[in-house]
Amino acid sequence: MPKKLIFLVEDDPHIQELIRYNLEENGFATKTFASGEAFLKESVNLTPNLYLLDIMLPDIDGLELCRRIRQNPDLRKIPIIMLTAKGEEFDKVLGLELGADDYITKPFGVRELIARIKVALRRQLEDLANEGEILKSGKISLDLARHEVWKGQQPIALTYKEFELLKLLLVNKGKVLSRDLLLEKIWGFDYDGETRTVDVHVRFLRQKLEDNANLPVYIETVRGIGYRFNDKEDR
Repeated sequence: MPKKLIFLVEDDPHIQELIRYNLEENGFATKTFASGEAFLKESVNLTPNLYLLDIMLPDIDGLELCRRIRQNPDLRKIPIIMLTAKGEEFDKVLGLELGADDYITKPFGVRELIARIKVALRRQLEDLANEGEILKSGKISLDLARHEVWKGQQPIALTYKEFELLKLLLVNKGKVLSRDLLLEKIWGFDYDGETRTVDVHVRFLRQKLEDNANLPVYIETVRGIGYRFNDKEDR
């Protein structure tokens, strides 16, 4: 079986070498880049299984690289993990909103990084296995293959994280999902004290899906716990 290929964009040569060595020791193939420009020039004809992007780069930063990757329909399903020494909420929220699958703050342990990579790759396989499925509830339909959402005959434009959140709620429609569970499943890492990130994304979803966002029909709040996608229209 061929090794999974990981693209690493990291400008610090010592950190780059440390990560590369440990990835290869754990059975991954790697291709490294010291800048965003080098990544864009040299990665055109080769597609990895996962991206590791440092946020702070000397030219094009990791957030912009993440945005450009997600704009390419051929690359949108490839996991992205952001690497940064910064821990501000702004970076976390923005990186995840742009489509990153996970976020790890330096300094980090090698075992933690490898574990995060394996989780992201496993989640990608699960998504590919369900690729042809269309999830429906009432007027709402979500096409996994086309990455499209419709309300009746009206297409609904969602961000990457909004789509993933709606998908998880639809798969579990009728069940109450806690904010902590939603954070773990959608954002893929321990996001202590930031459950309002879920609330913000639910608010955006309601604005796009509900006839009246202040009187939601589809996404119900279960006070003190989390959210549930209402399956009453299916009965």
